[in-house]
Order: sequence, then C-alpha cells, then structure tokens
Amino acid sequence: MSRALPFFRYHPDPVATGAFKVSRETCGCCGQARGRVYTGGLYSRHEVPGPICPWCIADGTAAERFDGEFVDAYGLDGVSRDVLREVTRRTPAFSAWQDPRWLVHCHDAAAFRGEVGYTELTEHPEALDQLRTDLRLGGGWHDADRLDEFLRSLGHDASAMLFRCTVCGSHLAYVDAS
Repeated sequence: MSRALPFFRYHPDPVATGAFKVSRETCGCCGQARGRVYTGGLYSRHEVPGPICPWCIADGTAAERFDGEFVDAYGLDGVSRDVLREVTRRTPAFSAWQDPRWLVHCHDAAAFRGEVGYTELTEHPEALDQLRTDLRLGGGWHDADRLDEFLRSLGHDASAMLFRCTVCGSHLAYVDAS
C-alpha cells in the first residue's frame, strides 16, 4: 500500500469490519491501484465501472461522480445536514443480514464498531441494557428469561451491530438476524 488509509469518523476501523480488502484492482473512480478496495456497494443509478478505493470514499469524489450514497439515511434522524452527508456520502457502509441502519446518540451519528456476539456485547453493559429495552418495547419480548436466552445466542443466527457515541462514548447496539 502506498499510504495510510484515510480516517472515517463514523467507521473508524473499516479493515477490521471487512469494509475494505487488500486488492491490486484499480479504483473505478480515480483509476489508481492503491492496495485496498471497498467491499460494499454504492447506491446510485449510474454504473460504477469497478471497485472504489477508500480515498475516493473519504474525500467524497465517488459519491459526487456517481451521484450516490454508501450508507442509507435510515436511522439518521436528528443529525445535522453535514453529519448526514458525511455518513451517507463519505463513510463506508457495513454488511448486515437485514437492511443496515446507522444509530444516533447525543444528536450525532454513532461510530460503527463492528458485528458482535453476546460475549463481546457483555464488555459494553450499557449497550446490552439498551438492547434489552429496545427488544422489550419494540420487539415484543415480554418474557425476560426468553429474552436473555436470545441475547446469549447472539453470534449464531443473529448478532448485534455495535456502535459508540462520538460525543459521550456510550456504546449502543441493534440486533441483526438472518
């Protein structure tokens, strides 16, 4: 690789999450082979002639050139127009079984930390508590024992998408299932 990867405030470790892979392919936007390419898609009505490099995502060139977005705005309610634009047009998305959604906390988009199972989630008790509450209220999990059993099974047919608030540092999560 010719240089360090650009930093993405809302997806700080895209290599670990699988958003980028090592590749000798040339970028479909800038035409350069920079050693890594994006593994996700770009929502655009235009055809993208090949993979996109991290630099064309970070500086907004790819989104501008192809009039597209990497991340759907679903879940980004209440953030500023600048934050919305940075997440949707200058941040690599993550893979999920269901439609991915970006979480918000303290009126800012949260930073995606990765897909985790129960063991990793227990390292962030505030995220586990928030997930329990969300599943009870919105998921119809009225039996606490069954809910805890489901949560302990995370990492198999379901997992949690873990985020960290960029303002206060709290962790939060949502469940993604096959």
